[in-house]
Amino acid sequence: MGAVIRNNTKCFSRTFRLLGADDFSRVFARSSRSRDAYYTVLYRAGKQPTARIGFAIAKKRISSAPARNRVRRLARESFRQIRASLPPLDIIILAQSAAADATNSELFTSLDKHWQTILATANKSQRYKDKKN
Repeated sequence: MGAVIRNNTKCFSRTFRLLGADDFSRVFARSSRSRDAYYTVLYRAGKQPTARIGFAIAKKRISSAPARNRVRRLARESFRQIRASLPPLDIIILAQSAAADATNSELFTSLDKHWQTILATANKSQRYKDKKN
C-alpha cells in the first residue's frame, strides 16, 4: 500500500487560527473594519507570517447553535480557500443577525466581498510603503 500524500496548502491547522485572548484583544483594540448585512470583519497586521482567523459569533445575534455553527463553518471554509492569497493579517469574523437566515451562497458572496476589500486595502497600504521607501 502506497503512502498518502496530503496537500496541506488548503488545511486549517492551529497555525491559521487566533487562539488566545491576547490575540483577540489585540485585534479588537485597533483594527480596520469591513461590514455588511451578514458579517463584520475586523483585521489587523499580524505577528505571524500567515493570515489567521478567529470567530466571535454571539449567541445574542444568532440564538440557534446549529445556525451559529453553520455561519462559522461557512466563514472558515471561505477563509481556507483564500488564505494563501491574504497578507499576514489577524482577522476576526463577527456575525450579524441576518446571517442566520441567509443562504449559503449569500454568505459566501458576502465573505468574498470582504476578502476583496481586505486585499484592496492591503495592496493600497503596500503601494504606499513602497512609494515612501
